[in-house]
Amino acid sequence: MLANLTLLIGVKVQAQELSLRTEYIGNSGYYYLPPGEKPKEKIGNAEGSAIIYKGALKIPLAKRVDQYNRPQLWGMGLGAAYAKFNNDHFTQEMVSEIMNLELGFYHARSLSEKWSLKASLGMGLFMPTTDFSGLNFRHILFSGGVVLIRHLNSNLDLGGGIAINSSLGYPMVFPTFYLRWDFRGKYDVNIELVEGLDASIGYEFTDRFTLAYAFEMNGQVALLKRGGEDLIFSHQYIVTGFRPEIEIRESRFSIMGMAGLNLYRPASFSERSLKGVFASDNDYYFSVSPYVSIGLKMKF
Repeated sequence: MLANLTLLIGVKVQAQELSLRTEYIGNSGYYYLPPGEKPKEKIGNAEGSAIIYKGALKIPLAKRVDQYNRPQLWGMGLGAAYAKFNNDHFTQEMVSEIMNLELGFYHARSLSEKWSLKASLGMGLFMPTTDFSGLNFRHILFSGGVVLIRHLNSNLDLGGGIAINSSLGYPMVFPTFYLRWDFRGKYDVNIELVEGLDASIGYEFTDRFTLAYAFEMNGQVALLKRGGEDLIFSHQYIVTGFRPEIEIRESRFSIMGMAGLNLYRPASFSERSLKGVFASDNDYYFSVSPYVSIGLKMKF
């Protein structure tokens, strides 16, 4: 999760784009998975659900098409996410909400016919509340990254690089990976491992309607202090289901939804330290539950 906090490293937007999405994750029990091969443990009667509101605006500031017919871009992006948790029967205090606000700048350019580079630099607020009166420096995270991308063929890009962020309170470097496979035929297959994971196989019934079966991984983070200790609260979710998309007004506006299952939703505290990040004793998660979402995209 921490390595994925680099902003907009996978951006492919060539026009201004606004996206909004609401997600609902149904109620399920809360479990602990001990290290080793021990069976999972139910945490009393603890259970919870979540609703997440997300928005993003990406604005190219300068662009041109180079000699390899690829865009050379400078741009900026704004992102926001608010997660509200309905937690019941917990014996210890849990985070009830997360607010993430992000601002980033990105650049993409070709290095040769087979190679290109993408880079980003940004900052964000990662808070366990919407009350700005409690804002302090510990809630601010700086990030950046550079990825070298190999264009293996017209459908497949593979790359790697480094991401740097201050999630531990000081700069840390993480490896980052980039994968984009896009196959267009009777069935469209798309796999992106850039900012989280998005994989889908879809069928285009008409020019305006596509139905896909998708697999996604997303999440939010809150930086906080509790009992005199700096902590990270990480919330992730892996979902799968059917994802219809309807395009309106010459592809400038589209509506999409998704209905299926939340397969795995880890939500836990860890120390804001290298030791805490790699600790093996904080594998707490919510079990399988229903999942639905609806969103829209607009290009202008």
